[in-house]
Amino acid sequence: MNRPLDDGDHGDDGDDGDDGRERGRGGDEVPGVLRIPSPRPAADDLSPDAYRPPAPGTRRPEPFDGTGTPRPADPAAPSGAGPDDPAPAGTRPETAGTGETTGADGPEGRGGPEGRGGPDIPDIAGDAPVVRPGDGRGIHGDDREDRGDRPETQARNAGPPAADGGELLGRVSHCVLKSLLGAWALSACSAEETAAVEEHLGECAPCAEEALRLRDAVGLLHSDRDLDLDPMLRFRVLESCLGRRPARIPVPDWADPYDAETARLDALLGDIGESEWHAPVRLKWFEGGRQVDRRTTVAGVIGHLMSVDGLVSGALGLDDPLGKGAPIPPTERTEAFWSTADLPPTRTVRAPWRDQSHTLIRTVSFAGRGVAELSVSYGAFALPLPDALLDRAFECWLHADDIADAVDYPYAPPSDAHLNRMIDLAARLLPAALAERRAAGLAGPPRHPVPAGAPGRSLHLEVEGAGGGNWYIALDSPAAIGAADQVVAQVALDGVEFCRLAAGHISPEEAAAGQDGDRDAIRDVLFAAASLSRL
Repeated sequence: MNRPLDDGDHGDDGDDGDDGRERGRGGDEVPGVLRIPSPRPAADDLSPDAYRPPAPGTRRPEPFDGTGTPRPADPAAPSGAGPDDPAPAGTRPETAGTGETTGADGPEGRGGPEGRGGPDIPDIAGDAPVVRPGDGRGIHGDDREDRGDRPETQARNAGPPAADGGELLGRVSHCVLKSLLGAWALSACSAEETAAVEEHLGECAPCAEEALRLRDAVGLLHSDRDLDLDPMLRFRVLESCLGRRPARIPVPDWADPYDAETARLDALLGDIGESEWHAPVRLKWFEGGRQVDRRTTVAGVIGHLMSVDGLVSGALGLDDPLGKGAPIPPTERTEAFWSTADLPPTRTVRAPWRDQSHTLIRTVSFAGRGVAELSVSYGAFALPLPDALLDRAFECWLHADDIADAVDYPYAPPSDAHLNRMIDLAARLLPAALAERRAAGLAGPPRHPVPAGAPGRSLHLEVEGAGGGNWYIALDSPAAIGAADQVVAQVALDGVEFCRLAAGHISPEEAAAGQDGDRDAIRDVLFAAASLSRL
């Protein structure tokens, strides 16, 4: 039976000229066949020092070549163990330090002078040092068990400190610098790494382009913009789409504010949690000569809006959400809903309210032009259908603002065009509201009665800001016409503030930013604006 070849036994140079390289015993080995080298250690078994650059002033052991044979060692390096070194395995004490090893067949190993009987097989390794397990050296001359814990290894690995990024750049490869681009874009590199990367970017165009892309991506990660969508985004998208392809059945222009405000409120409701539907909301309005309020919840406010919108549904022949025989005045309708609904109302009220608003928009869109001639009764007064939907849009915005305050949600005013229409509606209702207050003894008598359709004393209402404009309010008769040449007083207000005054959210004393002229006329008009509000 053949005996395994032992690549760890080498004989000393002999006098017979074979240099101690003949191995084997008898005819066990085949002439002319090279010795099979031992398996190379795996990469994980190599010392960490094999992957680090050598410290200045030190020589790195020669690596193996592709055949598994180590390259010849430096002649200046010691080739054998010293007399004080421990003897490797397989060496007799008396031969330790002499380079003479013993084998099974003689002092020179198998195939030596005393046991030679096989063919002359050349040694692939030549005169290179023999590496044995446990002899204190690994594949590169280092201890395989040395993982960098020895003081001399740590000192050798540390090397001299880098003076600047240029010295670091000279030691770092392109791949390593490319892998640092992400950290560099996030400003997470050290000062030396940053200097090395930036110097490399001046020389490498592909890395420079990649660095620019990463910096742009970091800019997106650190955006300080508000994550809430622009409340007018839906309106602008629809307007752009309809500008390219007009709707086959368009929504009437006078129904746009109601469509937009119900959509905005529905988006707000979609963002709040289950518990926030029970958040307390205080509804305010002006009654007589003072401000009153009523406490409810977010769900209660939506029920209120649905109840009053039912007046428009009834005018269009649609089902009333309160059923047949429901009262007409808005306050009574709301009280009827709150008294019959589940206590307290929950988020389930959102679906029927939104379905009702969609139905109203679809109905007025399919009804044609004649639908604008319909009248919607509010009990004590009536409004044309376009003004009624504008009134519902106005109330939807103001109550959505109440809800937003209750749940700490940002909420913007309507678009400028829609806000201007709401202000115009309130300004057109002011002469009639002023006449009602006179009839109740809450305002002064008319100064100069004028016939219907004739110009009379007027107040110049100047509304500033978004959606603002100029209106002339007739003071002596609701049938008179306001005229610029009959102005006896002037009031200046912000557009949103005027709407809050008309909704009863602020008092008349808090509303006027600027006043000039007849003080009594100014006071009567401001209180008339507040009296437009209701629950």
